[in-house]
Amino acid sequence: MSAQPPVRDRILASATTLFDATSIRSVSADKVIADAGTTKVTFYRHFPTKDHLVVAYLEDQLARLQAAIGRERADGLDACTVLLHLAAANGDAACRPGFRGCTFINAAAEYPADGMVRTAVGRYRAWLHGVVAELLAELGVGRPDAVADQLIMLRDGAMVYGFMGDPSAVTDSLVTAGRAIVAAHLDAPLSA
Repeated sequence: MSAQPPVRDRILASATTLFDATSIRSVSADKVIADAGTTKVTFYRHFPTKDHLVVAYLEDQLARLQAAIGRERADGLDACTVLLHLAAANGDAACRPGFRGCTFINAAAEYPADGMVRTAVGRYRAWLHGVVAELLAELGVGRPDAVADQLIMLRDGAMVYGFMGDPSAVTDSLVTAGRAIVAAHLDAPLSA
C-alpha cells in the first residue's frame, strides 16, 4: 500500500481536478473536501477560505510554468526556442480534450478586481510579461515591453479561441502570428 500525499497536497490536487473540469466558482469547498477525503476542520486548517485555496491553486499553476521555463533556460535553449515552446504549450493546452480556457483568464473573470484571487492572477500576468519581454530583448526586439503586450494579447485570444472555436488551429496560428509580430520589430530576420 502506497502512502497518501500530505493532506494539503491532496486537497490542492482535488481542487485542481475539479476546477479544471468545470470552473472555480462552480466547485464548492464541500465538493473539494469530499473529493479529497478529508474533513471541514482539516480543510479550513490548511485553507481559511475557498479564496485561499484558489490562490494556492493559481500559485501552483504558476510554479509549474516557472519551473518549465527555468528548465528550458538552464538547458541553454535560446530565446526564440523558448518563445516557440511557450506558444506550442499554449496551443497544446487549447487542443486538449475538455479544455475550458486559460486558468488565469477564467479566474480573473470569476473574481472581483480587488480581491486576493485577482492579485494572484496579477502575479502570473506580471511574471509572464517579464519573461516574454526578457526573451524578446535577447532576440534584439525593439520595445520588448510593448511587443510582449502584443504577444500576450495574441496568446489570450488564442486561449479563448481554443475554447470557443477550433482548437486544432491554435498552435499554428499562434506561432505564425507571433512570428509576424516579432519579425516586425527586428532588424534581422528570425531563424527557422
